[in-house]
Amino acid sequence: MDIILEGIIKAFQLLVSLDGEVLGIALLSLKVSGLATLISLVLGISVGTLVALNTFPGKKILVSVVNTGMGLPPVVVGLFVSILLWRNGPLGFLELLYTPTAIVIAQSVIATPIVMGITIGAMQNLPANLRLQILALGATRVQMVWMLVKEARLPLMAGVMAGFGGVISEVGASIMVGGNVRGYTRVLTTATVMETGRGNFDIAIALSVILLLFCFAINIVLTYIQQRERPR
Repeated sequence: MDIILEGIIKAFQLLVSLDGEVLGIALLSLKVSGLATLISLVLGISVGTLVALNTFPGKKILVSVVNTGMGLPPVVVGLFVSILLWRNGPLGFLELLYTPTAIVIAQSVIATPIVMGITIGAMQNLPANLRLQILALGATRVQMVWMLVKEARLPLMAGVMAGFGGVISEVGASIMVGGNVRGYTRVLTTATVMETGRGNFDIAIALSVILLLFCFAINIVLTYIQQRERPR
């Protein structure tokens, strides 16, 4: 208990003192995870909506693949992204390995199936005749899709929170593709693992507390957006 208490006190000391290194790590965590979540939203919602609203051969298999991807282990993602970005890999010429961009790519791969799977479920859960009713009122297909997305906004916001939570808390892929380079690719999760390995449990707990505070603050904002207009 003493170690945990010391870690919590250390966390608030680091926050109040505006420790430069800790702030840099925290801001990088928010930057890469936020960008990865944004990419996953664009891909996940658009492709998920396309899959949900159309019937085609192999749809059930594709949905099964997406649902499997929702539980994709981060270390597996890190492995394959590392191979792709490796010096002799297919994308090695881009020289992205051990950069923040590599972390964004890996985290996007992790978050996209989560958002896509929730989107497919949310869109398929809408009333079957809703599309016909909207089109009958004179809406274009684009307007119809937009209205369906608005109708499913509550579960879609849950997808945003799930996607963001999945990437900001992962550590395996970030270490593998980012390298945990001080001042460059070190994020809160990888720094926590490193400090734990060194036996600096107070700093590790402090970083964990900061991570939890950030997650809580961001989810408060997202929850407020989700719940401000509840359907009657």
